[in-house]
Amino acid sequence: MTPHVTGATVKAADRAHVFHSWSAQALIDPPAIAGAEGSYFWDYDGNRFLDFSSQLVNTNIGHQHPKVVAAIQEQAAKLCTLAPGFAVDVRSEAARLIAERTPGDLDKIFFTNGGAEAVENAVRMARLHTGRQKVLSAYRSYHGATAAAINLTGDPRRWPSDTASAGVVHFWGPFLYRSPFHATTEAEECERALRHLADTIAFEGPQSIAAIILETVPGTAGIMVPPAGYLAGVRELCDRYGIVFVLDEVMAGFGRTGRWFAAEHWDVTPDLLCFAKGVNSGYVPLGGVAISAAIADTFATRPYPGGLTYSGHPLACAAAVATINAMEEEGIVGNAARLGEDVIGPELRAMAERHPSVGEVRGLGTFWAVELVRDKATREPLVPYNAAGADNAPMAEFTAACKASGLWPFVNMNRTHVVPACTTTDAEAKEGLALLDEALTVADRHTTGG
Repeated sequence: MTPHVTGATVKAADRAHVFHSWSAQALIDPPAIAGAEGSYFWDYDGNRFLDFSSQLVNTNIGHQHPKVVAAIQEQAAKLCTLAPGFAVDVRSEAARLIAERTPGDLDKIFFTNGGAEAVENAVRMARLHTGRQKVLSAYRSYHGATAAAINLTGDPRRWPSDTASAGVVHFWGPFLYRSPFHATTEAEECERALRHLADTIAFEGPQSIAAIILETVPGTAGIMVPPAGYLAGVRELCDRYGIVFVLDEVMAGFGRTGRWFAAEHWDVTPDLLCFAKGVNSGYVPLGGVAISAAIADTFATRPYPGGLTYSGHPLACAAAVATINAMEEEGIVGNAARLGEDVIGPELRAMAERHPSVGEVRGLGTFWAVELVRDKATREPLVPYNAAGADNAPMAEFTAACKASGLWPFVNMNRTHVVPACTTTDAEAKEGLALLDEALTVADRHTTGG
């Protein structure tokens, strides 16, 4: 007889045996989740949460989409797994559908299990293609937690694993609200950020640089939409010096910004494009690298020295095929664009006017950040950079207020990110934004400005 499952039994087993990422194990109390559907999930006690985090910004088509669930079940009945060295119909179809949507000539797809492995392999390809070793990445970034990816990462999660010898050089990307370049306009920020990058390239030695990697729109680091002309300027610098341009669209891709890929907003084509998360809404782990013709040709007769047991796993690829087709058939990418323009953006801007704790809102599609501050004039963050313990109390109180109201937020440092599923309805978006509006009164109590 199957024992009766309760929240308590799930949590007890979790406590006994599961080792959680990014956590001090004795200090966490993960909620036990019983189920999910669409924009919501719920626990064993019947508490229901509107998922404004899309879990880790990956359930782009919401929870339990019936077409994707059916596709996984159908594939499982047909063929669960096969090694990467074989040609498999569903793997080929997933690659074709992805290649149709990537910009330019990124028509070859190398499959991985997730985003970090996509970044690892993109860097390896760039180094082998150029014969160089250095890779440049931005300080405000996150590229994954594997060996090379964590060194490329620009946020504090890098620090405990930073070897300072992985061939990585960090630089400042554009971010006008907290400009490292003392800029006062988007045009100034763009020009000065590109000059800074050009200087970094010059002083590091262009002939030693294999790649520049950027999140098209940085995600966890703050959803900082690049100014017009910046990505094109980086593309030009890469072309000038024979540097491979890598765009990390692990979080921004597959409809999140209201386009299939965020690069489309600026009409820029990289040499390599990393993807994961939204490719199949996270239903089965999948990521990959979309590869330009020139880099693919490097390995036409020269073996590529990389691979994974589960590269192009049939269940994951079946989920990707069903996800992409559902997004196309149901107009999900367009829905994300419309939500951002007509609902999320206007509502957040109105909140910024009402709440002294809101310093700035920014974003595209269903990909937005709300910057929380103590003082709008000075832009002092609500909590210090990488705050912990008592220093982080204002953000902890804000987060608790969201959850108590039935809203599950995505919170990082002094920001909350508004990143619901791309399938979210207007009513659901307005429900979540109203709950966020109320929770911001908690953050307001910690402001000091006039």
